[in-house]
Amino acid sequence: MVQDLAFGGWSGILIMIVYGLIMLLIGFLTFLKNKNVRESNDEYYLGGRGLSVMVLFFTFYATQYSGNTIIGYAPTGYRMGFEWLQSVTFMILVIGGYLLFAPRLYVLGKKFKFITPTDWLEKRFRSKGITILGSILMLYGLGNYLLEQFVAVGQGVAGLTGGTIPYQVGVVFFIIIMLIYSWLGGMRSVAYTDTMQGIALLIGVFVLLVGSIVYFGGLPTATDYMQAYAPEKLGVPESNGIVGWFSMLLLVFIGASIYPHAIQRIFAAKSVKTLKKSFTAMVWMPFITTGVVFIVGIIGINAFPGLDTFESEKLVGMMANVIASQNALFYWAMVLLFGGIIAAIISTADSVLLTFSSIISKDLYGRYINPNATEPKQIFVGKIIGIISVAILLVIAWYPPATLYQIFVLKFELLVQIAPAFILGLYWKRLHTKSVFVGMIVGTILSAAMTFANYTPFGIFSGLWGLFINLVICVVGSLLFTVSRSEEEAVDKVIGL
Repeated sequence: MVQDLAFGGWSGILIMIVYGLIMLLIGFLTFLKNKNVRESNDEYYLGGRGLSVMVLFFTFYATQYSGNTIIGYAPTGYRMGFEWLQSVTFMILVIGGYLLFAPRLYVLGKKFKFITPTDWLEKRFRSKGITILGSILMLYGLGNYLLEQFVAVGQGVAGLTGGTIPYQVGVVFFIIIMLIYSWLGGMRSVAYTDTMQGIALLIGVFVLLVGSIVYFGGLPTATDYMQAYAPEKLGVPESNGIVGWFSMLLLVFIGASIYPHAIQRIFAAKSVKTLKKSFTAMVWMPFITTGVVFIVGIIGINAFPGLDTFESEKLVGMMANVIASQNALFYWAMVLLFGGIIAAIISTADSVLLTFSSIISKDLYGRYINPNATEPKQIFVGKIIGIISVAILLVIAWYPPATLYQIFVLKFELLVQIAPAFILGLYWKRLHTKSVFVGMIVGTILSAAMTFANYTPFGIFSGLWGLFINLVICVVGSLLFTVSRSEEEAVDKVIGL
């Protein structure tokens, strides 16, 4: 979290207002240029399937690398030492996860006019159970993710302004702005603001690194300190730690790559060539972003030794305070950095909200509740439900019951249960529909039960145990139960490219 940033105050308020006005301006200009945005699901939720390489790259980048990457990953590196190098690894693996299915799914999405991730499930399996269950799991993951961003932006605004703008006011201010520009321009507004926010975050990360090296010393200084006073942060983890390390890599490899808002961006690409070029550029971002943040966390070990867990959460703010106090250039650079962090958090939230609304309006309302609803009406319903959902999440964010904590940590554990349907379904024609449905249910129940019981055998995440059982049921069921000739022919028309 961002707290106690003494350099904030009026300059922080100025930066917040400027960022907010720029976001509103982008939304307004996008609306004027594309006034039919309210008439078509394709235009509103996918930007007319015309996102260019640069815009697609930055909307992927700003969505994947939230401001929490800066605020949260550096303190984790501070506490774990070089073991946290895994953060760079699992961000690389996310790109590998995309490449397992994204190009093929893009071709199918363009062929069959997919708008949402659920459209793929419906087209592939033609099962009401899989479609609804998949939608619920995706909505749960998206709602959870959105809640995290709201909490983070409130803390960020309060920190950037030195407490001048309270947590609640900061949350409401940016949520209103986000709702306005996403309401006006849909995916185009979200993607264009993501571009601005992604550039701000990228510049801010490097400013923080340069300032940290100049005023605290680089990696050699930090490593010498660790060798003398914290050698455990230099060594490799014990066997249980290694299992947990690989468990985390696998969970993120699968879970982050099938985030619904990331999948929707696949459908929004102008062409498969555009998509591949964007992913090629994204391959470098773990080093440029997560790697840089990791180095900052390591440098912090020498800069502020002996911090406990709670104190270390303020590490980035503490380092920024010292850097900002050196001269006017670094003062404003640090103010811009935290403005960029907050903007990046918003860029993640707007993407999540757009996909959340699309699943409710098109997949649930338009498909099952009111099949005769026109596309403008579906879009309107999605906007209204989005506002209601945001209001509910705000209440939870301000007054969270203690029992909700375990529900929040179920995000990846439940979301990965849709992976067999998404990935195997793209390549295996004989994948048995009922086995997929049963696997999703059993995997979901098992993951939830193990998480609530805090039971992780061998240090492996509960979601992976659920996914393993889910996958076994899918594969064994598909081998045992035959698919009719007509069903196989129907599937071949979908994935037989």
